[in-house]
Amino acid sequence: MAILTVSREFGSGGRELAQAVASQLNYAYIDKQSILSDLKAAGNEWGKWAQDLDEHCPTVWEKYDWSFKGFSALIQSCILNYALKDRVVLMGRGGNFLLKDIPSAFRVKFIAPLESRIERIMKRESVDKKTAKWLAEKTDSERACFIRSIYGKEWDDPYEYDRVFDTSAQDEDEIINVIKATLSKKEKSAVDIKPLRMRAEAARIKAALLTNPKFLIPTLDVYCDDKGIVLRGVVHTPKEHAAVEDEAKKLGKDIPVRCELHYRR
Repeated sequence: MAILTVSREFGSGGRELAQAVASQLNYAYIDKQSILSDLKAAGNEWGKWAQDLDEHCPTVWEKYDWSFKGFSALIQSCILNYALKDRVVLMGRGGNFLLKDIPSAFRVKFIAPLESRIERIMKRESVDKKTAKWLAEKTDSERACFIRSIYGKEWDDPYEYDRVFDTSAQDEDEIINVIKATLSKKEKSAVDIKPLRMRAEAARIKAALLTNPKFLIPTLDVYCDDKGIVLRGVVHTPKEHAAVEDEAKKLGKDIPVRCELHYRR
């Protein structure tokens, strides 16, 4: 089993490299359009919100709004579901954070000096140097803020990736071959997929709870441990606590669900 997660600075050439890897290895290539299609399937309103909220820095109002919380949870569930399908390239949206410590995942980031990226953007977008610089800085800033809002992590922290490639310092074919060789090794290794499946189940339950109009949960975290699924967070009343716990257990089906919610007095 092998999964490639890709993060990239705007204009680094990361998208083209990821597409080349996917094509040469016959991996599914999952980008913004794939995820937006899935969110539309979850409901027309989610598809619309996804177009407005995807990879942009949320305002203070948006960050704590029900729709942004639901959108964020749906994205994470979607990414993990694709990861379970194996042989997939996952573009952006924090896949590297979601798949941390998953042996079958190779989490890479593509970077390049700003001047190098400006030149690439000028050619690709047919814009002048000033506009290219603005695009690079704005897009990177938006992506960093988006990731921080959802995961509480720094998008540009090199320690959050298995490998960081500087596309101005390495030949593109060399980078592609390194990635292909790493993924080939992972494909041949025996991996227990239960941890990944449990993460996907936890994300599915979280998304279902946060997009359920019957609940307006102020704070919710859903994760898995060696005993099953754990809910932590804050609800408004003991009645809501009981309702959320009951719904989570229904969603969990045969998976043990432990509820550690608190409520505001």
